[in-house]
Amino acid sequence: ENREAMLNSKSNKLTEALEEANRLFDEVCQAREAALDAQFLVIASSIGKEKANELHSEMSAFDSVAFAEDLLTFMGINRTEVEETEETEDIPGGFLPSDAWQTMGEEAPKYFRRAPTFHYMMGSFKSEPPVPKQRIERQKKASRGKAERAMPAQIKKMEESHQEATEKEVERILRILQTHFENDPNTPISFFDFVIDPNSFARTVENMFHVSFLIRDGLAEIKLDEDELPIIEPTKPSGRGEEDSRTGARNQVVISLDQKEWK
Repeated sequence: ENREAMLNSKSNKLTEALEEANRLFDEVCQAREAALDAQFLVIASSIGKEKANELHSEMSAFDSVAFAEDLLTFMGINRTEVEETEETEDIPGGFLPSDAWQTMGEEAPKYFRRAPTFHYMMGSFKSEPPVPKQRIERQKKASRGKAERAMPAQIKKMEESHQEATEKEVERILRILQTHFENDPNTPISFFDFVIDPNSFARTVENMFHVSFLIRDGLAEIKLDEDELPIIEPTKPSGRGEEDSRTGARNQVVISLDQKEWK
């Protein structure tokens, strides 16, 4: 209801309302009362924002009419008396007293003795034009396309080298397995003794990974011994028909091994 009065820059009604709300909030004990306080805070914030937007940079607007009224009053003019006498008689030389300008002139030198404030109209130093940026020419589309065409070849080469390294490692492990089996064909080779590296868990996992290729390709097989522990041995070369039948009956399993079991 008092929104217009609160928006007045010379009014303190908004501050008084906020202080009253702070006093009343100490007695709040119900949810509805707290909701009303929150609603009041929203309204007060909105009024405060409008009040701040109306303020000028110099915190006060220059009112020429009010300035003229104050100036005439300082010169000794009473506007009510002037309005009464204007209808009855004419004042020679206007309605200003004879010493009006002298009174103002004696007051004005007080303010002109002050040193004017120092400020720059276009900055505190001579600004120089910015240095033009060096233009970087874009690469031609042909060269970029050529580079893009070269990338797949590089990636393919990397994939081939990684695949070749894996195949070589698998062949090396197969030769080791065959050598062990040829030296003592009657003694089963423990799978864990064959793949576990006592000094490296990562190397153990790599060994199991490479041995899985031997199982997949049918170059080695894993069985269980009398103690239900896995043993590994290379497969014997045989005819094409038997190999196809063995491939059809081949099974693969997943083995879980963590660092605790490895230790």
